[in-house]
Amino acid sequence: MIQLIALSIFIVSLAVVVFMLNRKIPVLVKLPQDGHHGLKKHKIILNTEKKIKDFHFNFFKKQIYLHKFLSIIKLLTLKIETKIDTLLQGIRKKAQQLDKEINKKK
Repeated sequence: MIQLIALSIFIVSLAVVVFMLNRKIPVLVKLPQDGHHGLKKHKIILNTEKKIKDFHFNFFKKQIYLHKFLSIIKLLTLKIETKIDTLLQGIRKKAQQLDKEINKKK
């Protein structure tokens, strides 16, 4: 019984798909191949789209410059941090040596 219901649903669905394809294929064949629909956009819309695209490109360009600048700052910070670390290690070694000398004198 369940198989009969499933088979009938499948056949009806297949018939609907074939019917839709039969109706829509001639319409789809008539459409242009390049994707244009034949309607021209108004100049205001074209100018607005162009401004939005230019703004997006300029914004992206500014982000690239910001990224480069921040990368340079990060690099300089890391270099300064390593120099400070080496200086602190040297100071600690000297302090330890001074402590050892003071303890030996006592």
